[in-house]
Amino acid sequence: MTDTLEPARTTDTLAPWSARAGAFAVDVLPALGVLATAGLVAWSAEAFGALWSVCIVVAVAAGAGLLVNRWLLPELTGWSVGRAVWRIRVVRRDGRKAGLGRLMLRDVAHLLDTAGMLVGWLWPLWDRRHRTFADMLADTEVHRVPDRPARDARRDAGVQLATATALAVAVAGLGYLAVYRPEHAVFETRREIGEQGPRIVEQMLSYRADSVDEDFARARDLVADGYREQFAAQQEVVRAQGDLVTNEYWAVNSAVLQASADRAEMLIALQGQRGNDPQAAKFITATVRAGFERGDDGRWRVSNLTVLKQPNLNRAGQ
Repeated sequence: MTDTLEPARTTDTLAPWSARAGAFAVDVLPALGVLATAGLVAWSAEAFGALWSVCIVVAVAAGAGLLVNRWLLPELTGWSVGRAVWRIRVVRRDGRKAGLGRLMLRDVAHLLDTAGMLVGWLWPLWDRRHRTFADMLADTEVHRVPDRPARDARRDAGVQLATATALAVAVAGLGYLAVYRPEHAVFETRREIGEQGPRIVEQMLSYRADSVDEDFARARDLVADGYREQFAAQQEVVRAQGDLVTNEYWAVNSAVLQASADRAEMLIALQGQRGNDPQAAKFITATVRAGFERGDDGRWRVSNLTVLKQPNLNRAGQ
């Protein structure tokens, strides 16, 4: 071996672990952040949909950028962005250029460093030649070098970090708008209808003989505009039957069948009593399917009501 290569093998030219860790963080962590964000959003999005496709494109671009920085740039310029910041370089043990194939082998071999609780990444702290397991396998070392990169390394690192941050934020924002917010709206609809729906139907169907006008007016306020005329006609049919008797309902069971941000359907089992004399009142049981829609004022109202099981009357005490 020639004398010109000997200085590259002296211990004082070996890069310290802190410099290696800093260079790795600059090179890898921004791309990993984008990949992780895109992967999480793609996983929650509809497969092969528009958002999923955008996430895949962003992930492929981030992965390609990572590989270009780690493999191709050192071959063309002698530096990756992170190593340029710390002025370190991956070389063969004899100080010669590592080459594209060896750099690829070394990065793949970092899987060995990751296995076993990351011991391989810490190995340079006590290895005489400051090597990871990947360095041993690829026969490489990381050296400090006196020459400076032709470009402003810190500026390049800043651009890389800013670009990665912008991509991650953009993908996360798209995920929020296209996935999380609609799902959250449906969750809120189910929660609100689960709490309010049975009470709305109870009030809509209940009335007292001595306050029927007020009760019917209150009930009409509980239905949506598109259903109000039909519901008012049904009330008039009840009024036209002659002597009115008190009808009181309460929900004993319910289930939300489907929901969107502004609409929902619910199945409700009802019990109640009919009659003006509590001692002679008859128990009522019925099952209804109720549709709801959210009005411009934010209130939920009944948009349709279908009786699935007609009221069954039984005299109290029987």
